[in-house]
Amino acid sequence: MYSRMAGVRAGSGLGGRLVGPVRTVWAKHDRDSDGWLPLWRHMEDSAAVAGLLWDRWLPRSVRLLVGEGLPGGEADGRRLAVWLAAVHDIGKATPAFACQVESLADRMRDAGLAMRGWQQARVDRRLAPHGLAGQVLLSEWLEERKGWPGRQSGQFAVVVGGHHGVPPDHPQLKDLYDHPELLRSPGESEVLWRRVQDELLGACAEEFEVAGRLGAWRSVKLSQPVQVLLSALVIMADWIASNPDLFPYFPEGASCSGAERVAAAWAALRLPEPWRPGEPRGEVGELFAARFDLPEGAKPRPVQEEAVRLARSLPAPGLMVIEAPMGEGKTEAALAVAEVFAARSGAGGVFFALPTMATGNAMFDRLLEWLERLPVEDGARLSVLLAHSKAALNDTFAGLLHAGRQTIAAVDLDGEVEGGPLAGERSAPAELVAHQWLRGRKKAMLSSFVAGTVDQLLFAGLKSRHLALRHLAVAGKVVVIDEAHAYDAYMNVYLDRVLSWLGEYRVPVVVLSATLPAGRRRELAEAYAGRAAVSGFAALEEAVGYPLLTAVAPGVAPVVCEPGASGRGGAVRLERLDEGDSGVLADRLEAELRDGGCALVVHNTVARVVQTARVLRKRFGDAAVTVAHARFLDLDRAAKDRDLLARFGPDDKRDGERPVRHIVVASQVVEQSLDVDFDLLVSDLCPVDLLLQRMGRLHRHERWRPERLRVARCLVTGVDWSAGVPRAVRGSVSVYGEYALLRSAAALLPHLGEGGRAVRLPEDISPLVQAAYGDGPLGPVEWAQAMGAAREKHAVRRLEQGRKAETFRIGEVGRAGRPLLGWIAAGVGDADDTPVGQAQVRDGREALEVLVVQRRQDGVLTTVPWLGKGLGGLELPQDAVPAPRAARAVAASGLRLPVQLCVPGVVDEVIAELEQFCVPAWQSKDSPWLAGQLILVLDFDCQTRLSGFRLTYSQADGLEVTGA
Repeated sequence: MYSRMAGVRAGSGLGGRLVGPVRTVWAKHDRDSDGWLPLWRHMEDSAAVAGLLWDRWLPRSVRLLVGEGLPGGEADGRRLAVWLAAVHDIGKATPAFACQVESLADRMRDAGLAMRGWQQARVDRRLAPHGLAGQVLLSEWLEERKGWPGRQSGQFAVVVGGHHGVPPDHPQLKDLYDHPELLRSPGESEVLWRRVQDELLGACAEEFEVAGRLGAWRSVKLSQPVQVLLSALVIMADWIASNPDLFPYFPEGASCSGAERVAAAWAALRLPEPWRPGEPRGEVGELFAARFDLPEGAKPRPVQEEAVRLARSLPAPGLMVIEAPMGEGKTEAALAVAEVFAARSGAGGVFFALPTMATGNAMFDRLLEWLERLPVEDGARLSVLLAHSKAALNDTFAGLLHAGRQTIAAVDLDGEVEGGPLAGERSAPAELVAHQWLRGRKKAMLSSFVAGTVDQLLFAGLKSRHLALRHLAVAGKVVVIDEAHAYDAYMNVYLDRVLSWLGEYRVPVVVLSATLPAGRRRELAEAYAGRAAVSGFAALEEAVGYPLLTAVAPGVAPVVCEPGASGRGGAVRLERLDEGDSGVLADRLEAELRDGGCALVVHNTVARVVQTARVLRKRFGDAAVTVAHARFLDLDRAAKDRDLLARFGPDDKRDGERPVRHIVVASQVVEQSLDVDFDLLVSDLCPVDLLLQRMGRLHRHERWRPERLRVARCLVTGVDWSAGVPRAVRGSVSVYGEYALLRSAAALLPHLGEGGRAVRLPEDISPLVQAAYGDGPLGPVEWAQAMGAAREKHAVRRLEQGRKAETFRIGEVGRAGRPLLGWIAAGVGDADDTPVGQAQVRDGREALEVLVVQRRQDGVLTTVPWLGKGLGGLELPQDAVPAPRAARAVAASGLRLPVQLCVPGVVDEVIAELEQFCVPAWQSKDSPWLAGQLILVLDFDCQTRLSGFRLTYSQADGLEVTGA
């Protein structure tokens, strides 16, 4: 049958159920081509995509959770997802939406659907965005046509209301209910508007097989996590079905049947399916030999053996906290547990969350190595992602991106690596892809395997647009949280809320830490257990074993295991080094290194690092001193890390001989990720867990050492030890707070000085951390007054952090059946892993990042001259877009400005001054690396002035800021 009004052929499917005016209702329009898409066509496309996502992309764990609360289980879950995707745009069948394109509105008017012109309606129609209108229409239909109570319809209809990323709130609903003319034009056509809406909803119910299920669903109470997951699935289906490259507009797209359209689109999309692991059987040693590149004859360490055994023995996957010393193989244990948890739960991927971009980059390579050893069926394609703001500058990930760049479906085989499979496992080529559709800040986390900064996880607790997609991204994975001790009170407010939602999603979580306070261990476990918590959590705070495994599974008391240490370790002697004049440290190092040796000096601020390095260079020479801190260009910092590994790393990473005598002066950047080894450590006083991390760089590898340095020693400086109460230098207090430093000093007292007992590793790690972070009295009586005053300031600060974080933190999981209305109201808008985005989930001033270029004496702009691989000194034209290689080199020359340039009252002036340098040619869409970036232009001597400060940059010392 041919419909004269719609100008398209009616046939089978949803369109075959509809005749007359309903076929003129439009959903999409392309102004350039004047192509359009009828609403019924987009409804059917979206429903088909949702069904394919359910069948071929959604992890089993998510399908199980959605189906659990429905009388028909997974089958009902699929029906519900497909139906909601079909009706998500019903709000477009309203005059408020339809009036926007005059030619299409006229076609509807000709069919009897009267409406005002766009100019007359444009003010009022803002009260009726089509998502909100759709929620109201679906609720009305369920209540008036199907007899549902009002309190029941909202939990289903809110999925429609939130399909553009923000579920409506009560005031928005009230405003729309007060303007019914936006839903149906009053007068003679009002009845026809209602009939068209009813026809579309009724046809969808019949076509997608829910008409006979609505009665059974009347008593269902959808949990809020399920509402979120359904919302995200509908958003995905809508986005895919709205892509005109996949689903062509009419009239060109009118010649294909619905089945033909969907088959062609899905084949072009080639969305990688989820990981479907089988549970690994056999001995733990066999599993580790198959998955990791272990030395010949190596066996799993006790903590690794016990972690896998515990993962297998829990009644159901849940939360596991692994506390073990540095270098004990926690990462390998986490990946092995993740495989077991994924197989048992139906998770379809892994997200490895780390504290910094540097640790994320290092983990990405390890994750790929592990993935290449996983057995997969039939050469399955596994989607992978490096998740942080500079991921595109990572060479490994950039290669994967390039492989998927040609078309929406262009993904190439990255490599075939056969691991050593366990007996009975099938091993197939692993195709690792950075899929083109799974890109961008909102979709990328939907990739199956992700390594990235912890911010990506914390964003799941931030009220932000399209938050449902972030929840879907983590709900189908095993989540691994590394360096859990590294997050402050502000970040922990978000982390605990995210854990509570992960527990409700039944997402398996593995938490790793070398130095976790017992109180924090309990907080993590209780946050994850949430409303399902039973007795036994108090015992978690009392557990003192080390290494230690803690497991929380739904409905059972937490389990604590003490697997024992591997026998690796040693003792470190602590000594005070008074903070004196600039020559004190140089004199001591000269004495300690007189027979050779390599020392690491760690300061808590960049200013102290640079100051100390300058003094030591005068004494030892420039070649004998290296500086490492966070205030280097990105490329320079990466080069620094490679250089440190090449000179001080393990034998298989070193490039040439270890220096005979050398000193590295560094900030906190050496606490994590770098596998480097030194003969002597000098450290500013810092919280005890961080000091232990720094001590992990001391005598880390087996090697020959000068006789004087064969006993591992740490000299603790940055403190006036001669005072009655130790006084840390001002910079350290600014970074860590006086209370944490005093507690650390008090915990370390028994180990300091000639009569002090050496710190035994790993035996003393847990006692030191628990003492420093406990609530009990600590330190000499003479310190009590200062300790008490510092504690009061600390308590006030923590309270302020908590209150500040709660401003944009999502609420707790509400009761089942309660709609997600207002879930992210008063949120932050979009969230991403830029400095601005990170400032939302990290406590601190918004960091300001610039890209650094240099102006030659002849006035030509270039990349800085010392960059390797031929990237230095590349010219940057100002009348055209720079060559891609040069532009990428500039993008990789990012630099975060120090705090004195980012404080209120200064930062606005700094930004205004930087914005004065703007190259119009660099702002086009053809310049993605440079468009919208702040550029810092250094002169020929690598200096400039900014907001009254003098900035000087050197390859040796990084950025220095002086004056004001």
